[in-house]
Amino acid sequence: MTQRLSSLLSAAAIASAMILVQGCRPTEETGGAGGQKGGAGMSGAGTGGPVVSGGATGTGGSASGGAIGTGDVPGSAGSTGTGGSPATGGSTGGGGTTGHGGAGSGGAPTGSGGAAAGGLGSGGIGLPDPGSEGDGDSQIGPSLTTQPDLTDRGAPKGKEFQFTLTSKIFDGKDPTVTKSPVNVTRTINVYVPAQFKDSTPAPVLIIGDGPAPNYSEGWSSDEYDMSKRALDNLTIATDAKRRIPPFIVVSVENGGNDSIGSERGLEYDTVSDRYARFIDTEVLPAVQNNASIKAAYPNLKITTNPSGRGALGCSSGSAAAFTMGWFRPDRFSRIVTYSGTLVAQQDPKAPEAAMYPLGAWEYHSSKELIKNDTMMREKLLRIFLNVNENDNGATAPESGHHNWVIANQRTAAALKAKGFHYKFVYALGKGHCDKSVKAATLADALIWVWRGYQPTDN
Repeated sequence: MTQRLSSLLSAAAIASAMILVQGCRPTEETGGAGGQKGGAGMSGAGTGGPVVSGGATGTGGSASGGAIGTGDVPGSAGSTGTGGSPATGGSTGGGGTTGHGGAGSGGAPTGSGGAAAGGLGSGGIGLPDPGSEGDGDSQIGPSLTTQPDLTDRGAPKGKEFQFTLTSKIFDGKDPTVTKSPVNVTRTINVYVPAQFKDSTPAPVLIIGDGPAPNYSEGWSSDEYDMSKRALDNLTIATDAKRRIPPFIVVSVENGGNDSIGSERGLEYDTVSDRYARFIDTEVLPAVQNNASIKAAYPNLKITTNPSGRGALGCSSGSAAAFTMGWFRPDRFSRIVTYSGTLVAQQDPKAPEAAMYPLGAWEYHSSKELIKNDTMMREKLLRIFLNVNENDNGATAPESGHHNWVIANQRTAAALKAKGFHYKFVYALGKGHCDKSVKAATLADALIWVWRGYQPTDN
């Protein structure tokens, strides 16, 4: 897997990194005339990836690792400048450990400011490759059986915590949000499995559409409850091929309502790194610093290695999970999606719509972001997808860009053509976010998506 950076990131790839992996909070930028403060790129492990200078007119400080580039993340951002020349790559990083070189994000696309983008380290590129076992397309149903590993089999139980968080990134003031309710303060559930050892950095799985009193359209605690039972049973599996690491589950309540004009839609259907930044800079630090969790696990540290971070969702929660991995593969690499809303459901008034007018439809069609990717994301991500025969828009024309079956089938085909490790499950006779489909597949999905994981000391 080790390769020279020059063969990984051509000038076009660097340009792609600067375009595709950007922050999108125009109200928080502080740069020069019309620009913004350039953030630091993500360095690879070891001595990191290349330094990329800021773009035209705005200013990029040199990348020194850690910061995300929008001002939301503590870290070493570049200093504000006044000019910045077009991106020219810096020196090659000295080689990262497995999976830890990553694309750093840049500043916001508003104004004319430049973005600083880190590159991939030159060594140990991507996730550990466990081979192709389990990859590819499959069909199930219509008769389905719940997997035993998703039930209570008497295995030792972990500890569960709940707290609330008030977001700064999703503060309820976005002008595109016109529907109620708007959950600025939201509930978060955390499950720490019995096999977790407090002395080691914790892998983590983020689950969307978390705890809330009013679920609709099949959103529920299904994925959270099933994941808890999977952890109880599969972290002690006698068959090593079915054993999963003792990752922490963090289930996050959505912002409220659904689709265009809603806070939930803003968070989940927007094609940018906004939601990934919310998780990375607000949710995970809140988990680590929660008093009850610290009392039970005083040495808790959530891993910063993307190989140890995953995301799971259903419907628009799936779109959020996919987008977290796509825009921040340096933070999240293991993605599980059910009935993914990979359709045109981004608010057309969002600033991101100027670049991605058809929202998540652009991943597989129109702009074909997967096909045209130049950042070697196929080395950085493992992606499980499901769609069902009677899913949303199953009979809708392609021209409306709102057919879930077409969207997910095309996404799977694009991932296959690009050489991704992907697993696609098509369920006969089932509808949107069908619980029986999750119950019949989630244990195997978690086993597959965590294949090849190796604990690290960071």
